[in-house]
Amino acid sequence: MAHIRILATGGTIASHSGRDGAASVGRAEDITASLSGRHSYSVQDITNANSFRLRLAEVRAVAEAVQAAVADEGVDGVVVTHGTDTMEETAFLLDLVHDSRKPVVFTGAQRPADSPMADGPANLEEAVTAAAASGLRGAGVLVSFAGQIRSARGIRKTHTVAANPFGGGVEVAHFVAGALHITAVPVRPAPLPLPGEDFDNVRVEIIVCALGTTPDLFSHAVHTGADAVVLAGTGVGNAGAGFAEAVQDAVRGGCPVILCSRVPAGPVVPAYGAGGGLDLVRAGAIPGGDLAPTQARMLAALLTSLPATQDEILQALTTGTSRNN
Repeated sequence: MAHIRILATGGTIASHSGRDGAASVGRAEDITASLSGRHSYSVQDITNANSFRLRLAEVRAVAEAVQAAVADEGVDGVVVTHGTDTMEETAFLLDLVHDSRKPVVFTGAQRPADSPMADGPANLEEAVTAAAASGLRGAGVLVSFAGQIRSARGIRKTHTVAANPFGGGVEVAHFVAGALHITAVPVRPAPLPLPGEDFDNVRVEIIVCALGTTPDLFSHAVHTGADAVVLAGTGVGNAGAGFAEAVQDAVRGGCPVILCSRVPAGPVVPAYGAGGGLDLVRAGAIPGGDLAPTQARMLAALLTSLPATQDEILQALTTGTSRNN
């Protein structure tokens, strides 16, 4: 029997339906009432909010709570309950700084706790099982949902209402008839430092490119004090007229620019001139590999708060891989 620390942050798994819509009102003790007892657990409330309302300060609090939990010799693994809207961001930030071999597993729910078809209890049971699994030691931070466990790096919410809303990343394991089957273990880069207080107030904006968009919003973000900008380009990482010049001005002024793609899957491949990815990189944009713009934003927020150099940001954007189990 393993001992698992469960850290609660709110979200749909802790929500109950009300006149004004679902609201996060449940405590950690409430959402753990259905656990089978195969493993022992302790619980801690970090915050209680729908994840679309979380700020960087709350994310830092979660990171600090996870670090304290894995440092406890009596804890074998950690589960974080979290809303699905921004789970990909918090889980990725924690994976960047996770320096223990103990598994950290995020989970949540798509239906409120008082729904007759509530999915939170089953998801929590599976997350606890994953956090207790010796075969997942060293796997870093994971996301467990509806019988599937994926790496935090690369994961995206790809559906608004599906039972399993997540895609991307690497499938690390899945459940068959209640049994955990491990299929891959992520190969992870060296951990980055935990965020400090400066992280709370970092400003990193995401600018999305579309047909005919101008660089006006991009330049506004830079000129009004953004610490970094993530440019979500079209296709393999392209942007329209004027963006290359705007990127060059931003980088020269000390504002790093990370080039991602608005496409749900696939890497940035600078291949086009005439303002495309080649020109953007030549102007100083850092290719974001296959990171989603939301995850690139979290990496940029952490690094610029440290602070980090342009070369250090480039090094940290090296895409992780996995080895087959």
